[in-house]
Amino acid sequence: MTRAVRSAGAVLAALVVLAVLWETYKALGPANGASIGTTRLLPRTDDRAMPHLWTVVTTLGSPEVSGVAGSRSVGAAVLSGALTSLRLALLGLLLGGLVGAVLALLMQRLRLLEAGLLPWVVLSQTVPIIALAPLVAGWGGVLRLGSWAWSPEASVVVISAFLSFSPVAVGLLRGLHAASATEQELFASCAASWRQELVHLRLPASVPFVVPSLRLAAAGAVVGAIVAEISTGTRGGIGRLIIEYAQQATSSPARVYAAVLGAAALGLVAAGLVAVLDAAVLRRGRLA
Repeated sequence: MTRAVRSAGAVLAALVVLAVLWETYKALGPANGASIGTTRLLPRTDDRAMPHLWTVVTTLGSPEVSGVAGSRSVGAAVLSGALTSLRLALLGLLLGGLVGAVLALLMQRLRLLEAGLLPWVVLSQTVPIIALAPLVAGWGGVLRLGSWAWSPEASVVVISAFLSFSPVAVGLLRGLHAASATEQELFASCAASWRQELVHLRLPASVPFVVPSLRLAAAGAVVGAIVAEISTGTRGGIGRLIIEYAQQATSSPARVYAAVLGAAALGLVAAGLVAVLDAAVLRRGRLA
């Protein structure tokens, strides 16, 4: 509990510092920013480019479509989009985590496979997602399994999983190799099978490595979901909402920042879920 309170306090303190820096720069910074030639070094501070934080908060309660009875508020739209993106990101994290775990187990079992596959697992994260997303959406458009057809949301989940499988694979593989030579010799002297060694030695030893990897994977899953929504035009998520509000930036620039804050909150929620999992695992280990 103390650890959770400290983490929450650190996050809150960081948000307060960012808010103070934002308003300080807006008050003291040049209205047109600062540039050297065609390179802009400091952003503009006018209300269109950099609205006050309280303006962004206020716009959450304004109707999304002015003059239309029953129109939902901007805050409700951001919440709905964030929840949709969170659902797709969690599905991507689950899929990517399973793929990463299977690859880690195979590479730990077969050293030749580790030598040949691990560099490609790491290299896969250098592929630009903004270019990969339309390709995945195009490939998925021709796939069909019985009555189930590939949907745009499926493309988002796959791209999200693509960004999350590598941290899990690398972290779990490192954890599986973390057991000391003495412990491995002890299990070998007891004629333990590979499964027994995996369950009772290697997997428990890998927990300190897997949790940080899951944090990276969760962040990657959220980024992948948002970028995929933007690249493929998938509606309903926070990524698409950012694009829609960006088109209205001339008349209502605060809406864009409201959607971006929703995306940032989405990342914090994903990291918080991993922290809850970490706390549950630690508590179970103490009870055991």
